[in-house]
Order: sequence, then structure tokens, then C-alpha cells
Amino acid sequence: MKEDLILAGVGGQGILSIATIIGKAALGQGLYLKQAEVHGMSQRGGDVQSHLRLSDKPIDSDLIPHGQCDLIVSLEPMEALRYLPWLSKDGWIITNTNPFVNIPDYPGMEEVKKALAATGNVVAFDADGIAKGMQSPRSANMVLLGATAAKLGILKPELLREGIRSIFARKGEAVVEVNLKAFDAGLKEAGYE
Repeated sequence: MKEDLILAGVGGQGILSIATIIGKAALGQGLYLKQAEVHGMSQRGGDVQSHLRLSDKPIDSDLIPHGQCDLIVSLEPMEALRYLPWLSKDGWIITNTNPFVNIPDYPGMEEVKKALAATGNVVAFDADGIAKGMQSPRSANMVLLGATAAKLGILKPELLREGIRSIFARKGEAVVEVNLKAFDAGLKEAGYE
């Protein structure tokens, strides 16, 4: 069994935290893991993406070939569209619908939503709004991770929760609990039973 993911967003949104948590969960489950990251700009607002390849067998390359990505996970809707050439025909897009407008010619949201819907398998929702409603706007990435867990067949949600506990433990129990609550809200948003 294998799953290939592309995590996308802009600097400061928490993409690399998601990658770290998924990586810890994969290793905790005894899976093989390859990861490649690209940081578009070394400041907030630049393009950030990470290829994550998980498998129960050894993995040769850390880069996902075009047309073979199982999940595109994006904290920014237009960034999800940037990686469509990598998405497999049965692949899923899980994306935040709240735009991070960081370029002057950012397309209208109706156009972006229409392009996302045309791909077929999409879970698109306002992760920022859910996090703000929980009084924790910085946990939108954990909301998105929860929605991802609902579609990620290779990893058990409890291992992702353990990854969250591990990553945020140094910030205190209150921060851990807020992030776990955000993760569970994302699971629920994606219809996880």
C-alpha cells in the first residue's frame, strides 16, 4: 500500500508542520517515507510545497511523478490548482477555501471554485473560519490535517493525533488540546465516521 501527497500553501500557513506530523505518524506506523520540500520565498507569503510519499515498501524517489498524486492538500485554494498536473485521475483535493491573496492578478474566487469543482474529488471548506470559530486562528492547518486524515487510507487518525501531541508538547497542554480539537473538527468536516 502506498499514498503520495502534495502539501501546498504559502509561507506561514503551517504546511511544514503538517508534513512533520504526517512524517512522525508514518514512522510510528512502521511505514517508509520520502519527503521533498520547496520553499518559494524565505518569508511569509511565498509558495511552499512538500511532496510526501508513504508506503509499506521501500520508495525510490522523493518526487511524485505527474498524474500519480493521491492527495493534494492545500491551505490556499489557488495553490491547490497549481499542482493539478500531479493529481491522479482518482486523486482527491482537500483545500481551504479562504484565499491568501499575495499576487496582484489573483483570480476571482468563483473562477477558482469552479476549477476546483471540475476536478471531481474535492473536499473544499473554510478551514480558517473553523479555526477562528474555535478561538484559535493559527490552527487552520490542523483543521485541514483532520480533513486529510478522513481521506488518507494509509495512516490511522490516532497516529496523527500522537504526532500533534509530540510536535506541540513543548508549547504546553493548552496548545496541544486546541490543535487536537482543530484536527477533530477537520475530521468531522470531511465526514469521517
